[in-house]
Amino acid sequence: MNNKIHWAVFINNSSRKDQFIKNILEGPLPGEFDVLKNLNGALFSKITLNQFIDEEERHGIQIINKNSKQPLKTMSSGEQKKALLKHIFHLRPDYIVLDNPFDNLDKDAQKDLKTTLDAISKNTFIIQLISRKEDILPFISQEMILEGSTIRRLASGNQANKEDDPPIGSFFTGSIPMPIMAEDYKGSTLIECKDISVTYGDKKVLDKINWTIKKGEFWQLIGPNGSGKSTLLSMITGDNHKGYGQHLYLFGQRKGTGESVWDIKKRIGYYTPAMTDKFSGLHSCHNMVISGMNDSVGLYLRATENQKALAKEWLVILDMWHLRDVLFADLSAGQQRMVMTARAMIKHPPLLILDEPTAGLDDESALLFISLVNKIAKESKSAIVFVSHRKEPGLEPQYIYELQTSPEGSRGIVL
Repeated sequence: MNNKIHWAVFINNSSRKDQFIKNILEGPLPGEFDVLKNLNGALFSKITLNQFIDEEERHGIQIINKNSKQPLKTMSSGEQKKALLKHIFHLRPDYIVLDNPFDNLDKDAQKDLKTTLDAISKNTFIIQLISRKEDILPFISQEMILEGSTIRRLASGNQANKEDDPPIGSFFTGSIPMPIMAEDYKGSTLIECKDISVTYGDKKVLDKINWTIKKGEFWQLIGPNGSGKSTLLSMITGDNHKGYGQHLYLFGQRKGTGESVWDIKKRIGYYTPAMTDKFSGLHSCHNMVISGMNDSVGLYLRATENQKALAKEWLVILDMWHLRDVLFADLSAGQQRMVMTARAMIKHPPLLILDEPTAGLDDESALLFISLVNKIAKESKSAIVFVSHRKEPGLEPQYIYELQTSPEGSRGIVL
């Protein structure tokens, strides 16, 4: 029997999570956690991962991945988390703060992690910060919610955000704004991969990938951690030199026949939360949307009146015009994701790639974001590739492309 106290702390857009984590690890401890006084804690979070990545990039020191030849930054999100967890477990802390531990992990990895945490919980206090109600660990004994800086105890089984979900698609009124200039690419096929294989040294990553993306299609890309999703995306965005000499056509042009990476990128709207994890620029919400027309993160050129007006239209659709002058860094995580998606879509690129866009969002914010993606799919000619480990309620892709691992590298199938 597990006699340890373990806490689940639900977080949402109002939660001052960073301050709460600091208080738990450094003090002063909230009264509900007095049992942790004078004990040693460890943090499992993207914050910790970013610190190790910075150390590796600045000083070339591999700490949590010292037995791997692969740099931490180039690992998939799931692989990074596995390395961090192994490092923390070896430290043998008295308590562990888990910050949304299941984000970016596939089902098998989630199952393995739950088994490991269950064993650790026999001797170690667990504080689970949680955005999604389905992720609560089975051995949790106390449930709380962090509202701003205030911790409030929840009755047993009364999980936060447990209300019935509102109907998907009911969040937005009006149509998404049209771009100032129409896209000049007229072809119907955007991406064509035929028998694409990728190997790094002795590691076979992709094997004979066949995938065609046409204008206006809505795809979801899935696959377990380490299956090569990030590698495949880097082929599509033109960032991976492994595409040379293969049957890889990007917007009608074969890879390596004279196109520049910028020729490719100007036709792709791309967003992943990692783009803004460490963004600290003093740019307003309005300017961040405008910057999508200049392909920069933040506005560094004087905007035209037409650009300002178009960005306003997007913020009105998102019901965020009243936040136009708020600094991007001061927006909630859910609001930031909406702004960055509007930024990626403002020119209506032929292809929109959303890479784990709901990671870390609470249920309500994730549902709102999914509603926006569905709306873009229905009202634009942009093709969408939505990458996610999690099955998102309400997401309406036309097709699912799954990478399945094998000793010869991952192969893809259309579900």
